[in-house]
Amino acid sequence: MHAGASVPDDRPRAPRRAGSRADGAGSGQDSPAGLNPRFWRLLLAEPLGGQAVLDVGTGAGRLALALAPRCARVVGIDADASAIAEARRRAEALGFDNARFVVADADAVAYDDAGLGLAPTMVTAHLFLSDPLLEHAAAALPGGGVLAFVGFHADQWRETGRRSRFAWDEARAAERLEACGFAVEHLEVDTDVTTYASVEEALAAVVGLQERWRQDGRWFRYIEYLERGGRSLTRSHLIAKARRRR
Repeated sequence: MHAGASVPDDRPRAPRRAGSRADGAGSGQDSPAGLNPRFWRLLLAEPLGGQAVLDVGTGAGRLALALAPRCARVVGIDADASAIAEARRRAEALGFDNARFVVADADAVAYDDAGLGLAPTMVTAHLFLSDPLLEHAAAALPGGGVLAFVGFHADQWRETGRRSRFAWDEARAAERLEACGFAVEHLEVDTDVTTYASVEEALAAVVGLQERWRQDGRWFRYIEYLERGGRSLTRSHLIAKARRRR
């Protein structure tokens, strides 16, 4: 992950926490392919019709384009110029004239920057999480504005024996949201542990991660885990929705 790459009641509410994925997307609320179903339902619970949405780390616009038919305007930002070009092509093909995509470093640009052409009432991020995300969202959102995100949880790929520098636990997320002036409405961990029948199956499941894991040392630790008889891989995401205090 790279910078910017792939509640109106202001009273604080108790965060809701859950364990592993167990429920479906729900009738009439099926999530678009590639989006976390629980996260999608959190967004659908908002009155999207009048929202001006800033989608941070939009990539090729998967989430932004799913929101475009439901909201007033959406702007997606990402540091990856090729991904933004693809998002623009998709928006044009779908005929979404209320969707705009901008090449920008999400950890550096101000979210209320006139260059983005948007005064957001909602900020979203799917598989993007950083301190600047919370800080910039807090500065740009009006009172009652929503920040909703999915990021890596501390248990993501725990079998590698090394925590990702992009991964947060619940305590850190809650503390940082509160410190930035948000009331946390929903905070949960969505965890899926897959068990494989053989070493070959376990290796095949992570073939796309091999290069990245070799660079940061996780590949060899995962091999050691498999050699010790381990046969699982944990995918764990932190899902949150918080509202800017008035």
